Amino acid sequence: MPITRRDFLNGVALTVAAGLTPLELLQAAGHATMLDGDAQYPPALMGLRGNHPGSFENAHALGREHENFNFDALPVEEHYDLVIVGGGISGLAAACFWQQVAGKDKKILIVDNHDDFGGHAKRNEFSVGKKTLIGYGGSESFQSPANNFSPVANKLLQDVGISVVKMKQCFDQNFYPDQNLSRGVFFDKKNFGETRIVSGDPGRAVSDDIPPDRLNGRNIEDFINDFPLAEGDKQALIDLHVRPKDYLQPMSVDEKTEWLDTHSYREFLLKKVGLSEMAVLYFQQRTNDFFAIGIEGISCNDARACALPGMEAMQLPPLEEEAQADLDEPYTYHFPDGNAGLTRLLVRHLIPEALAGSTMEDSLTSRLDYSRLDRQENNTRLRLNSIVVNAVNSDDGVVVTYLNAGKPHRVRGRSAIMACYNMMIPFLVPETPKPQQEYLRMNVKAPLVYTNVAIKNWSSFKALGIHEFYCPAAPYSRVKLDYPVSMGDYQHPKNDDEPMVLHMVYVPTWPGSNLTAREQFRRGRAYLLGTSFDTHEAMIRDQLQEMLGGAGFDHQRDIVGITVNRWAHGYAYYASPLFDDLDKMPEIIKEARKPVGRIAIANSDSDWSAYAHAAIDQAWRAVNELQAMG
Repeated sequence: MPITRRDFLNGVALTVAAGLTPLELLQAAGHATMLDGDAQYPPALMGLRGNHPGSFENAHALGREHENFNFDALPVEEHYDLVIVGGGISGLAAACFWQQVAGKDKKILIVDNHDDFGGHAKRNEFSVGKKTLIGYGGSESFQSPANNFSPVANKLLQDVGISVVKMKQCFDQNFYPDQNLSRGVFFDKKNFGETRIVSGDPGRAVSDDIPPDRLNGRNIEDFINDFPLAEGDKQALIDLHVRPKDYLQPMSVDEKTEWLDTHSYREFLLKKVGLSEMAVLYFQQRTNDFFAIGIEGISCNDARACALPGMEAMQLPPLEEEAQADLDEPYTYHFPDGNAGLTRLLVRHLIPEALAGSTMEDSLTSRLDYSRLDRQENNTRLRLNSIVVNAVNSDDGVVVTYLNAGKPHRVRGRSAIMACYNMMIPFLVPETPKPQQEYLRMNVKAPLVYTNVAIKNWSSFKALGIHEFYCPAAPYSRVKLDYPVSMGDYQHPKNDDEPMVLHMVYVPTWPGSNLTAREQFRRGRAYLLGTSFDTHEAMIRDQLQEMLGGAGFDHQRDIVGITVNRWAHGYAYYASPLFDDLDKMPEIIKEARKPVGRIAIANSDSDWSAYAHAAIDQAWRAVNELQAMG
């Protein structure tokens, strides 16, 4: 669903010409029905969140419509030592690092286009009766901290009061196994001719939170034989799992590795293994959550890193250390609100009066006071609903122009850090050298949707014996009960008659289109931005009803809240040998993130890695680049 120029300019007109507040903008755009929570407390808002209406239209005026905003006549209203564009993990971490290296007395301004801080690390709250449910609307957990986190990242966690040891202890890995629940597969009627639920998936998963000996999986042959597929397809899938061959004979190991790097997993299954289109459909969305693209968009070696079958008998070299860690290290470093828990603690570290308390545990249930984020007396100020449209070097620093409530403002910093989407930097910083602009534009972020649904109880999951569904062809490829984390006063639901948050993952992809990853991402972004909440809601309700209706679920009765976290610009681009020359990537990454005058570049994008630890490490690099300039 493409966005028309008329739709686009209407959005810009609402923001710029009318000068509406974010709430008025939502109401004018027809989204007022979403705001069932406290409008002054963003985590409680439902409806379309993530890249929410009002957060991106002016940026698109620069990027898509090539509008020329001329604000040279505007006065500079405020002066800071450092201006940071982007209040996500990287921007907040950069502010913490700047305090370390330059002093806590330095004046810092963080501006962000959203109505909440955290970037992709967003917190969702639901009130169900007397209970508050907390969910994660984006960046969800620390990825393999024992292997992947640098000393700098680990020290920052300690500085803000985070203990990964305690986080792991708060995660009850055996909760769902002890309930005799397993993973299962939802085969939808539209694509498989009938609705069928198959429980007892025995397969491993990348970034797995369930111990491998507690999967409650069935024998793989019995599991596959329950699929709604032709007998020949089921036997072929069983053979692939149980009796894999060296499908690339007579290639040498080096030749196999090169072939697996340069061919998609879909092509491997079709042309080398010989599966039918229907059998391949079973795997189609296995990689959606981890890579934000289907199996036609990942290499076979990346599929191997996701524990997908078919390459066990090829005598291949071991996986790289990081990939092996993602398979082996338990995925249990999780706040109930995902990495929003990290960003709230970063904000407490920078602006202590905004979040009461002093521990990791009490931060979870303390209500953050958004009115304290941007006070004049703060050495560090966090300004939301402020979309930057220009940053330019001057004789005495960097002048940053942003729009707030449709009105332009200018501030000056001695230095600036762009901790925002790197692909937008060529439009925001026009003096960026042309080759660097092209490198920055290459980081086309992958769109995806994290939806949280609050339900009155989870007895239907218990009746089906499943805590998490993989859906090969339905819109939402992953539907799961929330991670079992109890931290401080916040307790995960213990009984199936209690309310629960369902986490759902939707990735717009185009299987069989022969589009590159970047082309799919651009098309997916346009689709998400052109899709209404009503359309999302209907898709969510239809899928949940078909999945769970046979176990007594009634979407009209049992759903009490829906928050659609739409990330039109989601994961940082992951370079793949299918679409990129990997030999050139290190130089491209290095050149893309070079400072432009006194404007440094951060965000996980600048590492081309969609992880919290990458965002932190890139913030540290950017701060040190500026410090070296004096």
